[in-house]
Amino acid sequence: MPRRSALRWIVPLLLSVQVGLLWIQGAQLHQQNRQLSDLRADIQDLADSLDSGQDDATLQDDTGAVPLRHRGHPRPRLQRVAVLGLQDEKDAAAEELRASRDSERKAVTDAREAQSKISIEENARKAEEARKALGATERWQRWSLAAFGLLCLAWLARGWFRRR
Repeated sequence: MPRRSALRWIVPLLLSVQVGLLWIQGAQLHQQNRQLSDLRADIQDLADSLDSGQDDATLQDDTGAVPLRHRGHPRPRLQRVAVLGLQDEKDAAAEELRASRDSERKAVTDAREAQSKISIEENARKAEEARKALGATERWQRWSLAAFGLLCLAWLARGWFRRR
């Protein structure tokens, strides 16, 4: 009865292990893509709500913080009627409205600046956590590959000793 070579089953075993590792890597990439898509949607919603807050200065209800696509129908804008004897009040109201819009713009720019600082710090923290997780994963993979290599060498040595 002819003896079979150990390579006949080691090569398919190694290929199947490689396919398994590629499948795990694909699952991790899919999860990262989903998280990035969710993050992009959240940022887009935030930008839409900030932009709609600048455009809708006359709307003073709670819908300014809700993104446009989640909001109901917008309320119709009220038309102001000028009365001949009230020019001073109109100028004062226009000045107050202008000051309100300026303060709103300043608040939005300050909020965006604060958000970008928080975002940078959060990204740095997430990168540090990802680096630590990757380091732990690489250590585990190195040990498991070393153990697998030793196992393969032991099987090859066993086959070699049996042939002699």
